[in-house]
Amino acid sequence: MLSTVVEGRDRFPVRLRYLRDYRDNIPAIGHILVSGMDGAQVPLSLVTRLLISTGAPEINSEGGLLRSLVFLNVRGRDMGSFVAEAREKLEKNLKLPAGYYITWSGQWENQVRAKARLQLLIPLVMVIIFILLYFTFRSALEASMVMLSVPFALVGGVYLVSALGYNLSVAVWVGFIALYGIAVETGVVMVIYLHEALDKKLINGPCTEKDIYDATFEGAVLRLRPKLMTVAVALLGLVPVMWSTGTGADVMKPIAAPMIGGMISSAVHVLIMTPVIFVLMKKRDLKKGRLKYSGMKH
Repeated sequence: MLSTVVEGRDRFPVRLRYLRDYRDNIPAIGHILVSGMDGAQVPLSLVTRLLISTGAPEINSEGGLLRSLVFLNVRGRDMGSFVAEAREKLEKNLKLPAGYYITWSGQWENQVRAKARLQLLIPLVMVIIFILLYFTFRSALEASMVMLSVPFALVGGVYLVSALGYNLSVAVWVGFIALYGIAVETGVVMVIYLHEALDKKLINGPCTEKDIYDATFEGAVLRLRPKLMTVAVALLGLVPVMWSTGTGADVMKPIAAPMIGGMISSAVHVLIMTPVIFVLMKKRDLKKGRLKYSGMKH
């Protein structure tokens, strides 16, 4: 501060600020020439003493209360378990004075909000999918059979996410939601193929158990190539994401991982388990006299 200007009862400090290139080097500042009373040019270091001091600290406040921030970076583990462990340790070892409290913000706060939304959206999506399947097949049992592809897909996704060491996050759950849609879609197509093959038998008259087996085999074999092509195309599109290292790779990899693992396990279910369950259901309908033409077309 060079001086102080007084205007009435107000006082204003007069400060001199050099450009950044000149003020970052203390010895260089000391060699700045200033004019004396007789016009002589003398270095600034001869007429003053240069010191480094901190300025006025910034005072953060929120909601009318003072606030202090502590920044943390979580590596090698999921944020949820870290915050839970940190909270436990703080409750045991930190005694706050009256009027003080701790809140967790940043990515954790965003994750909590996203988790609350997902807890509402995921069950809602499942219910909507089931309702659509019910209107498609006109049977709650067959709709449930198609929905079985979801837990089978979940198994493969969980195994791959665990094998790659990814922590559960919003990105991983987004990948699972996308996987659920693909798994249900492929299950629907398989069941439609099976119904169409069985309808060809029913249109010629009553069916026997052998007709059910033959129709199921025909429909499953007919669906084999399209299903393998669907899985292959999806894997060809998703697998390169797992080797990506550019901007956004840290988000895209957790999304792609559950989809890759889930599509493999879902393919096994749709190609093997779905025809078996279909046979059991139709044999049951045959014994109860409820086996009838469905009229489904792919």
